[in-house]
Amino acid sequence: MKPLALTLLVSALLVGCVNSQSPTGRGQTLLFSDTQMQQMGAQSFETMKQSEKISQNQAQTQYVNCVAKRITAVLPDQLQQWDVVLFESDQVNAFALPGGHIGVYTGLLNVATNQDQLATVMGHEVAHVLAQHGNEQVSRAQITGLGMQAADAALGASGIANKDLYMAGLGLGANVGIILPFGRSQESEADIVGLELMAKAGFNPAQSVNLWQNMAKAGGAQGPELLSTHPSHSHRIEDLQAAQNQVMPLYTQARKQSLAECKIAQVK
Repeated sequence: MKPLALTLLVSALLVGCVNSQSPTGRGQTLLFSDTQMQQMGAQSFETMKQSEKISQNQAQTQYVNCVAKRITAVLPDQLQQWDVVLFESDQVNAFALPGGHIGVYTGLLNVATNQDQLATVMGHEVAHVLAQHGNEQVSRAQITGLGMQAADAALGASGIANKDLYMAGLGLGANVGIILPFGRSQESEADIVGLELMAKAGFNPAQSVNLWQNMAKAGGAQGPELLSTHPSHSHRIEDLQAAQNQVMPLYTQARKQSLAECKIAQVK
């Protein structure tokens, strides 16, 4: 792309951007509207459902849906219907996408050993959506040049373009061959916001520490934190421990309600 054309395109993108703040007060530059992000989320989720094997284990599926229902019930926008799918895979992972979509891999159930630990992961992933981290990632990629040639189409009235780029920006990079992971500040932010969500939903926030201890055991040796976009397991656990006093009152209040316990039904 010629320098002048590139300059004009970048200028056009910046004119349309929104300077926002994350839930913790961190500054964000967002290029995409809520409608565009919902389109990206919906299209990405359809791609995942077509390319990944969906679990036929009804007991596990009901269990995952139970946890998701309680988490999403405490979100600011409760009118949105969330689509939850359990994928058959050894991956120890989950994700949430704009527009109300949650994907969980069966491998996670071997590490998140109870409803509270599963809620830790789900709360974290939904927090990425609430904090608009996907919008932030795709916007940064467009500005810095990755997918720049498709930016005009992606932002235009013709619809969403450059599917692999926005899927990577939404945290699905491993599935599309583009590595665009959330940064450490975004991951730490999602930890704290997710902790508040799970506490409000009546899940024990103390179990978040157990979950990441399990993750550390399952993940093996981890390199220095400065070499990774994710906080180290020890740093993450320290932050979660420090936030316990802040969120425990939310958990105590939530437990006064009649909440459905989420368990995997035993086959008779």
